[in-house]
Order: sequence, then C-alpha cells, then structure tokens
Amino acid sequence: MRYNALNQMTAKNLGAGKHADGQGLWLVKREKAFGKWVLRLAVHGSRREMGLGRWPDVSIGEARELAEGARKLVRCGTDPIAARRRAKRVQVVLTVREAVEGCFDARKAELKRDGEAGRWMSPLSVHILPKLGKLPVEELDQHLIKETLDGIWHKKPEAAEKALNRLSLTLKHAAALGLDVDLQATMKARALMGKQRRTTEHIPSMPYEDAPAFYQRLKAMEGVSPVALRFLMLTLGRTSEVRLATFDEIAADIWLLTAERRKVGPDFRIPLSTEALRLVKDRRRASSNAYLFPAYKGQPLSDAAMAKVMKNAGLEARPHGFRATFRTWAEEQTDAAFELKEACLGHVVDTGVVGAYQRSDRLVRRRALMTTWAEFLTKS
Repeated sequence: MRYNALNQMTAKNLGAGKHADGQGLWLVKREKAFGKWVLRLAVHGSRREMGLGRWPDVSIGEARELAEGARKLVRCGTDPIAARRRAKRVQVVLTVREAVEGCFDARKAELKRDGEAGRWMSPLSVHILPKLGKLPVEELDQHLIKETLDGIWHKKPEAAEKALNRLSLTLKHAAALGLDVDLQATMKARALMGKQRRTTEHIPSMPYEDAPAFYQRLKAMEGVSPVALRFLMLTLGRTSEVRLATFDEIAADIWLLTAERRKVGPDFRIPLSTEALRLVKDRRRASSNAYLFPAYKGQPLSDAAMAKVMKNAGLEARPHGFRATFRTWAEEQTDAAFELKEACLGHVVDTGVVGAYQRSDRLVRRRALMTTWAEFLTKS
C-alpha cells in the first residue's frame, strides 16, 4: 500500500466506504460529503483504532500530522489513546464547589441515609463554599484555606475541624481525577493556624425536678413539635432519631432504630412505655404519611423545631439535654446499675472480652427503668 494515497480532490470524490491513505490512516465516509479519520495502530501488542476527527473539518494534512504524532508515542511505548484521554481530563477546570459535590457523591454510600440530612456537606456549605466555591480547585492553597477558616478556627473549633477534614478528602478526590492539586494544603493550613483553643461546652439540660411540670406544659401545647418533644423525653432518643421516626419502625411496644439511623452503634431496641404507646396511637390517627411527626407537606420536622419549642418557653435547656436529665434522675433517684443506666441511653458499655460474651441488650430491665421514668414524667 502506497503512502499519502489520498489528496483533497480524490477524498472529495470518493463515495461511502473505507479509503486508505497509508500507514494505517483511513478515511471512513458515511456518505460522499461527510466522513471521519481513523488511525489503526498496534499498541502493546493489541490492535487499536484511534479517531482523528471529522472530515472535511480535519484536512488530509492535519490528519497525517496527528497520525504521525500518535505513531511517535507508540514508538516510545505510550498508548496515544490513553494519553489523549488523560489530557482531556487535565484540561477540565473543576471548581472547589464541583470538587466538593463530586467527593460527596462518591462518599454518599458510606454515610448514614446517604447523607441526605446534609450534615457532611454543612461545614463546607457554610464556611468554605461561599468564599472559595468558584475558585478552580487546582488553585487552592494553604493561605486561602487559612484566610477562610481563621475567623472560626478558635471560636467554632469543631465546625472548622470538620470543614478542614472534608476539604482534605475533596483534594484527594480531585487528585484521583488527575488534577494537579496540593494534597498537603490542608495540613499546611493547620500548621499556619496553630493549635485550637477548645473549651468543652455541655448542652444545657433541665433539672429532673422540673421535667414533670414541663411535660404537662407540652401536653397543653398545639402542634406536632411539642408531641415530638414528649416522645423524645419518654424514649431518650436523639433529636434526629425522633424527628425522622416512622411507623414501620414500631412493632408492638418496641421502637427499632437501625444502625444507619443511629449516631453510633448497632441496631437498638427502645422499649415503649404505656404513655409512649398512647402517644404513638394518637399519631397514627393524626399522621397521614409514614412519619410519626410530619411537618409542612408531609416532610419530617426540621432540626430546630423541638429546640424552638423550648426556646419559646423561655428555657435555656435543649432537647438533647433530656438525656442528661434522665441520667441524673436515674443516678439520684434509683438503684439501677451503671450498665443499665447507660444502656437506656444506647451507650456501649460492654467492650473487649465482656462484650464478646455479654450479648444481651438488657431490654427487660430497661423496660422497667424507662417505665419508672415515664411514670415520673407524667405524675401530676
């Protein structure tokens, strides 16, 4: 087969079919006026076909130059098709926001409920993306990160720490895409900002002596949020566990929280007292969808709904604080064992060798203690 067999005139007059120019370069025409250039190569012992563009947009001269460039790569031991693919990826400008969203999508399966509550994204959405979201991720360095987090590094250390850690994961994700990012940018930023000043702040709780009177106040209030707060007090559930509770999680007098619904730990059975069961029965009559405590348009209550009830009541205490309220009451008003009191809160206390042999979730004993707690809350 002779080389450079085609010229502009012959290419124009050729009909549909495959027409060789030589050295593996072919003009493949679907019809007389249109076609494409294809280069046949042997790459690492395998026959490959590499597209070089549309004809007549790409002229014969351009196609030959592209073909010769690909052949040179093959002679050097490089796959020209893979090299072109890598070059295209590198040419893509990915913003910090796009990198964050891509990282989140890749990690969703690892997150509880696929991260739908937005907790993974929240520190980035609040503290990083408003300032750096439109910046190309390859331009992100320790100085920009420091400037962005300086204001909260000591004032909101947990939020800043989460934002920094998730930004580090985002950079690793971008690097895996083939982008030229500084994987050490977050570590350098941490060195520039220094050690955080942390002070432990406990969530405000209500004295257990005041809990019965507040429970009665809730019964007199209108709306779904006060009812949800009563259920939280009775079950000692976390705010997210209660507001996302569904009827299919409740069977007989047990509320089953699966591992993915919990902050930590395996599946957890919560015994329901008579008062809690009465509340569930009322909610079955009132709720028109799967949630016990639906809000606007059937969606679950917001994170702040129950806290707002307490704030509007003029209280400093917050819903999560009722777990501490119960724990203090149980410590001072009952003879329950330490393990039982902790088990009521869903805390893991049987670890190591003990955990290997002690496999009871203490359901029977927890039911007795939580019934006593419910009786305490509902006393008039």
